[in-house]
Amino acid sequence: MAGNKAPFSAAEYERRLALVRAEMAARGFDALFVEDPSNMAWLTGYDGWSFYVHQGVIVTDAGEPLWWGRAMDANGARRTAWIGEDSLHPYGDSFVQSTERHPMQHLAAVLKELGLERGRIGVEMENYYFSAKAYVTLLEEMPTAEIVDATALVNWKRAVKSAEELAFMRKAARISEHIVDGVFERAEPGLRKNELIAGIYRDAILGLGEDWGDYPAIVPMVPSGADASAPHLTWNGEALREGEATFFEIAGVYRRYHAPFCRTVFLGEMPEEMRLAADALVEGLEAGLEAARAGNRACDVANALGAVLERAGIKRGARCGYPIGLSYPPDWGERTISLRAEDETVLEPGMTFHFMPGLWMDGWGIEITESILIRDQGPADCFCDRPRGVWVKD
Repeated sequence: MAGNKAPFSAAEYERRLALVRAEMAARGFDALFVEDPSNMAWLTGYDGWSFYVHQGVIVTDAGEPLWWGRAMDANGARRTAWIGEDSLHPYGDSFVQSTERHPMQHLAAVLKELGLERGRIGVEMENYYFSAKAYVTLLEEMPTAEIVDATALVNWKRAVKSAEELAFMRKAARISEHIVDGVFERAEPGLRKNELIAGIYRDAILGLGEDWGDYPAIVPMVPSGADASAPHLTWNGEALREGEATFFEIAGVYRRYHAPFCRTVFLGEMPEEMRLAADALVEGLEAGLEAARAGNRACDVANALGAVLERAGIKRGARCGYPIGLSYPPDWGERTISLRAEDETVLEPGMTFHFMPGLWMDGWGIEITESILIRDQGPADCFCDRPRGVWVKD
């Protein structure tokens, strides 16, 4: 190991590399190229807001992972990653947003220098950060190589969290609690949404004590009233109003590790329809937590929730959860397992999920969620500890 700049121990990074290399060997890969910044960070510790240009990590069957990216970002790798100088392969700025050349031409040259011109190379084809142009250029530059789909190979190896990772997620969860406590304290009729968001960001970034807050991969979602029938609206300058519910979808983040957490505040007297729906949602959430046990399947969690909601006459078609951990924009999920009726993935101790059975109804919506850990025995453990239900504030 070149140093201790990265957030985890040498043994932790060695564990991660071993998992990835075992899967590479099983698939017959000579190399793996990952462009997802979450996977880059998980393998090397690299942490920078540079994912708007092409960058990645190359993993072969031995030695350190190789960081590849824009030259001006190489110092970021030197400051945040555990790998040494010889493992950095920067490209010049003439490749950036050029119509005459493409960064994948430089990557192809690096791969050829590694003797991979005829190799079997895995790439993350279904990825926010790997474009169609990148794929086509790589094919053109390496006509004798076999470029194959390795989407989510690394993501799946991240599914079971280590003790070091869980320690970070618990720090993130304390920040999540701090955020929602501040929301409940400040929410009142007349408070403009942007002012409320300013408070959320202040609490999120200040963190708690020495545990400073990192930026979330998704901005806060805070729709009210009829807007809350849509799950992914952000904020505006309108004021909170009496007689409306507002849900808050936020995440405390510590060193890129997320603990998403959602609660709903109603200002005034809550309608009976919403109260009954919230009671059913909490009952379903708790049934899902009971089903979220090692050895059970992802679908068992979804079905436990669904059975309660169905008895209450509530139809909910969306999945109700996904894995969480280390992430970068635009998504704090890990894009592997889904808590839904058709996913039969067996749950293992150390897996972490955002269990989020939100209800988006005609004219209103509520979210009451938990970030959870699958334990060795018993039902899931919740990272956060705050009352469930719609929080009514008169």
